[in-house]
Amino acid sequence: MPQFCREAGHSTTLPRRFQHRVSVIRRCLLRVIQRFVICSGGKLTDDTCRMLPPHAGLSPPPSPMAFSGDASHEALPISLPPSVFHNHVLDPDLVSLKITLLGDCQIGKTSFLVKYVGDEQEQQGKGLNQMDKILDVRGARISYCLWEVQGDGKSEEQIPMACKDSVAILIMFDLTSRCTLNSVLGWYKKARKWNQTAIPVLIGTKFDEFIQLPIDLQWTIASQARAYAKAVNATLFFSSATYNINVNKIFKFITAKLFDLPWTVERNLTVGEPIIDF
Repeated sequence: MPQFCREAGHSTTLPRRFQHRVSVIRRCLLRVIQRFVICSGGKLTDDTCRMLPPHAGLSPPPSPMAFSGDASHEALPISLPPSVFHNHVLDPDLVSLKITLLGDCQIGKTSFLVKYVGDEQEQQGKGLNQMDKILDVRGARISYCLWEVQGDGKSEEQIPMACKDSVAILIMFDLTSRCTLNSVLGWYKKARKWNQTAIPVLIGTKFDEFIQLPIDLQWTIASQARAYAKAVNATLFFSSATYNINVNKIFKFITAKLFDLPWTVERNLTVGEPIIDF
């Protein structure tokens, strides 16, 4: 009898293992077929593959950029900015908006982008870095196409292409380097030459290092930054990519401005704290 039970148990285990393996193989085949069908829908280029959402054909995961004030998950009508362009060939429902980052080199622009976007693959070109961030805004799927001009002398020729059609231009400087702060007005003028409608935002990086400076120097730099922001009619943020200070808040601010969402940022002018001024 025990031998019969062992044989019976063994006979039921084999079909289960077989069904499990068949299930795994079936899922793999379906995934390959899905990728083949998606990529066969149009001409395959590097830009096309880069623009594919991470889960094409599936309902998008909830985005960390969703605003807490939105009680309904239903699609609501939103007015799109005039610079909207649909370059997601394989996902026509995805609205692409371009945001440009300008500033001197070695001030933390790339670290800022990586902190916001995550582990997405960066697309590098001559003097340009590009990354994408997909989020939901009141039921609409939005892709922020983030263009970073590297900031050295050779990359300035990329400014016209980087600024054209942008809905927001982030002009960045290193809070611990006065010379990079002195450069922001020049970057602003170069950007406005090619784009007069984008939302300007002035961003000081490396706030975690800035607060180690003497308090009187902090006050001097903060006062100069506020004066420059007022001169170009830009909102000023102090940020830190290392500690994720004001990084997401900056893009929430831009999203709220673009889509007229009921979200406001609180002003903070306290020296020694991450300043927000507008």
